[in-house]
Amino acid sequence: MTSRPAPVPDAHGDVTVDERILSEELTGSAGAAASADVAEYARWLGDDALILAQQLGAWIARAPELEEDVALGNIALDLLGHARSLLHYSGTFDGRSEDDLAYWRDEPAFRSAWLFEQPNGDFARTIARQLAASVYLFELYAALQRSTDATLAAIAAKAVKEVDYHRDHAVQWTLRLAGGTDESRRRMIRAVGDVWPYVDELFRDEELTERLARTGIAPRPSELRPAFDAVIAAVFAEAEIDVPRGFVSSGGGRRGEHFPTLGYLLAEMQVLARQHPGATW
Repeated sequence: MTSRPAPVPDAHGDVTVDERILSEELTGSAGAAASADVAEYARWLGDDALILAQQLGAWIARAPELEEDVALGNIALDLLGHARSLLHYSGTFDGRSEDDLAYWRDEPAFRSAWLFEQPNGDFARTIARQLAASVYLFELYAALQRSTDATLAAIAAKAVKEVDYHRDHAVQWTLRLAGGTDESRRRMIRAVGDVWPYVDELFRDEELTERLARTGIAPRPSELRPAFDAVIAAVFAEAEIDVPRGFVSSGGGRRGEHFPTLGYLLAEMQVLARQHPGATW
């Protein structure tokens, strides 16, 4: 996540913002810093995006077809951009950079939800995780565009356009796998069952989100659930898949209690920065 010296094309061919725009526009023209609550919330969302980006990056050169190497890589880059913006803004509260927050926090200091920490598994499981994540993120960013915090609203307005593509990609693959061979359908149904226990955590109202909701900064997570359920119900009806019922994970990512795989993922993601502190290239 080291800062780039100049704008470069992003995953969709647009020019990404450079560090000056991140500091002037995303944190406000007056250089407004995030409050303690907003900084914590931005870390929640930034960690979700960062961990999912790292997960998807592992598919590059391993996806079932060349086009998917490109597609999943582009989605990972989009999510990394969201993470950079959110962690950059979070760091304005206490002076930490996005790199500090990405590479120099240990596992208990991360706030990602367990859904994003689920292992890739086979391609069907990645798609099931991506379906839940992208439908949730679309509803979240659509609501955050109306935030009374101008920086969060600006980040959300850009992110929601990209997540709309991520959602369509996951929906199309869900339908393709569920309607393909007997084996692909079996794997898709199993993947949905494996992933769905971790969905509920995304929609739990916490003390932090209650405080932010009262001032119009962020939506209550529970308010996003009806729209999420409606989209999922439509997709599953077309795919002829039942919405899983039963076991629900306790979660705990927002409190720093994580799924066992997160530690391994962070070790891989952070090793270069920690072995060569301060290095640039």
